[in-house]
Amino acid sequence: MASANAGGAPSAALPPAPKPRKSVTGTRKSVAVLFLAPALVLLGALVLYPIGYSVFRSFFDKSGDFTALGNYKTLFTDDTILTAVKNNAIWIVVAPTLATGLGLIFAVLTERIRWGTAFKLVIFMPMAISMLAAGIIFRLVYESDPDRGVANAVFVTAHDTFATSSAFPQAHPSTRSPLKPAGGGAFVTRDAVSAGTPVALPLTGVAPDNMPDDAKSAAAAKPDPDKVSGTAWQDFTRGKGRGEVNAPDKAEFGYAGIKVEAVKNGKVVASAKAAADGTFALPKEADGAQLRFPASNFREPYNGVDWLGPSLITPAVIGSYLWIWVGFAMVLIAAGLASVPRELLEAARVDGASEWQVFRRITVPILAPVLAVVAVTLMINVLKIFDLIFIIPPNSSKDDANVLALQLYNSAFLDKDSGVASAIAVLLFLLVIPVMLFNVRRLRREARR
Repeated sequence: MASANAGGAPSAALPPAPKPRKSVTGTRKSVAVLFLAPALVLLGALVLYPIGYSVFRSFFDKSGDFTALGNYKTLFTDDTILTAVKNNAIWIVVAPTLATGLGLIFAVLTERIRWGTAFKLVIFMPMAISMLAAGIIFRLVYESDPDRGVANAVFVTAHDTFATSSAFPQAHPSTRSPLKPAGGGAFVTRDAVSAGTPVALPLTGVAPDNMPDDAKSAAAAKPDPDKVSGTAWQDFTRGKGRGEVNAPDKAEFGYAGIKVEAVKNGKVVASAKAAADGTFALPKEADGAQLRFPASNFREPYNGVDWLGPSLITPAVIGSYLWIWVGFAMVLIAAGLASVPRELLEAARVDGASEWQVFRRITVPILAPVLAVVAVTLMINVLKIFDLIFIIPPNSSKDDANVLALQLYNSAFLDKDSGVASAIAVLLFLLVIPVMLFNVRRLRREARR
């Protein structure tokens, strides 16, 4: 319907004013608040109140007396707590970075293999194991004994493949032996030897059960005018009064495979290895030389790496953490990778870009938001890491692997110092805030796009 204006021209009628919209549920705000009240009460009781009380309690000492900032001063003067702060810094930098990087690599590579789904399942499977159970598993994995610890069993096997361990680590000459120490763990004859006169080189200290499997009963070497011959054997017979000192006996074993060197003026002129019965023969160049057992004969067997020692305990525990959480990172990154436009990747390859260039200039920039989510989530997670640190390190390395969450537990329940424990809790809360603010700002930027 049209109406005339002052000049007589018709004008369109104004549309009616819109009616006020009701909420989606059709209820008033008071009703919505009523339904939210239980959640708000729980939030206040389980989150806000503990935070407020922790801040309040951090200003009081162990006995409840007001100490102002005394507990916070303790955080930065106590060596044990400083070690925990340092380890937390290592965890925040290393663990999320490695987990995110490995997750990205696995997510990209599993797209190119036939059994990618099965591989992802295997990598993700540790997420189904509790941190407590994972700690027990890796406590056994890192055992120093190669017969029990998987990690050292692998290292010892690889080492012994290229460098055979000595079978005589405890061997040494007796007081009446013609051998004497030569420094560095070697032994040398007291006098020079001559061709045609067999030499007796007795040793003791190796249990008969630990002798090489190919060792045979010791035999006296036969004289040879063109060679320096001799016998190296275990000069010990079980039973009092049995066997002759410094002379081979059939009940005694030869040092099969032991190395003998002829030394003149500090230089090795000849060398040989003993047979199964301990006999050996050196060429005539050894005439007039001293015979020496080099220190390599008595080297202690390689027992692997001290994973649970003070120097490696933190990297070892971080390794167990990666075993659990790399699968989490891989699955999230793989989900983001599935949304990457394939035409962009194909266009880059058609233009001559290598796979590394495609990965670095296209795949990673597109996945940057997903990588940020994974990294931030893991950073928050490692700030409260507790279970693995509590289970894996032995008592001798517990302080070297300490982190703030474990120190909070120790201060509160072992030292009975609620003031220091509350100060640690406040410090952890303050450390989480920047990470949370970064995450919130990132989410808001993404919402504006």
